[in-house]
Amino acid sequence: MKEQSLENIFESFNNLRVLIIGDVMLDSYIWGVVERISPEAPVPVINVQKRDVRLGGAANVALNIQALGAQPVLVALCGEDDAGKKLCAILDRQGMSTEGLVSSGARPTTVKTRVIASGQHVVRVDEESDKIAGDSEEQQLLARIEKLLPTCQVVIFEDYDKGVLNAGLIEKTVALAQANKIPTVVDPKKRNFLAYNKVSLFKPNLKEMREGLKVDLESGNQEQLVVAIEMLKKKLAVEGVMATLSEHGVYIDYKNEKVKIPAHPREIADVSGAGDTVVSIAALCVALHLSPKQIATLSNLGGGLVCQHVGVVPIDKDEFLKEARKVVI
Repeated sequence: MKEQSLENIFESFNNLRVLIIGDVMLDSYIWGVVERISPEAPVPVINVQKRDVRLGGAANVALNIQALGAQPVLVALCGEDDAGKKLCAILDRQGMSTEGLVSSGARPTTVKTRVIASGQHVVRVDEESDKIAGDSEEQQLLARIEKLLPTCQVVIFEDYDKGVLNAGLIEKTVALAQANKIPTVVDPKKRNFLAYNKVSLFKPNLKEMREGLKVDLESGNQEQLVVAIEMLKKKLAVEGVMATLSEHGVYIDYKNEKVKIPAHPREIADVSGAGDTVVSIAALCVALHLSPKQIATLSNLGGGLVCQHVGVVPIDKDEFLKEARKVVI
C-alpha cells in the first residue's frame, strides 16, 4: 500500500458515522496477585490491587470506531440498574451519545467480571440475561434505528446472543439499509446465524461457522473453508464473507475476489475483544469501498495488535497506522 494512499484511508475514517446495533455490556476487571492457596478449598487467594470497569460487547465496538476517528452511534438495550447507569455514565465520559439506548426494567445490564492474577486470566463471572427483547423493547429499538440509520454510512450488527437482535429486527434493518444504500456488516453468534440475509459482509469465526452451518471445519483446512463459505453465501445471499481464522489469519470472499491473509507473528497476551476490533475496521473499510484485500489486510492487522494487550482494549490508531505502513497491499 502506498503511504499517501494509506494516509488518505486513515484520514477518511474521520468522516464516517457508524450505526452499531447489538448487545452492550460492561467488562469489569479485578486485578491482583496470588500469594497463597485458600485453606477452605484448593483455590488461589487473590490479593486485590485494583479494579476497573470498561465498555464491552457492542460498546467496545463503539470504542474501536471512535478510536479510529469515526463517530459511533449505538442502538442497544440496557437495564434500569446500577450497571446500566454506570454504562451510560462511561458513554457520556467518552463523548458518545446515548440517544439509541433503550432502558428496560425487565432485564439486567450484562456485566462480565474477569479476575486477573499475576498477569493470568483466572476466572470470569457473568451477570446477564439472554432472553429475546419483548415487543415493546423491539418497537423502541426499531424507532431508534429508523431515526438514526439514514444519518450513517455503514451499519454494524454486533451480536452476542443476549437478546437485542432477532430475525424480525434484522430483516427490517437490512431492508432499511438497502433502501438508503448503506452497507451492512455482521459479527454473528449462533442463535441468529442464519438470519442475516442479504447483508454486505458477514464476519464469522471458525467456531461460529461450525455451529451455524453444522459442518466439520478443521483449523487450517482451506479447502473445507472455501466450501463452507460458498454454502454460507448461498444460504444467506450475502455479498461477501470474511472468516477470521485465529492463528491462521483471515479469508475473504467479497466482490469477486478471494484472498487469504496470514496472521502476523505476535506475542499474544489476550484475545478478548479482537473480534470487535476486526469488525470495526472491516466496517469502516467497507464504507470507504476499499478492495477485499485491503479490508482483510487491515482488519487482520488491527485484530492482531489488540491481542498484545491484557483485557479488552480498543485499537490505538497511531500504532495501527505505524504497523500498516509496513504492510504491502
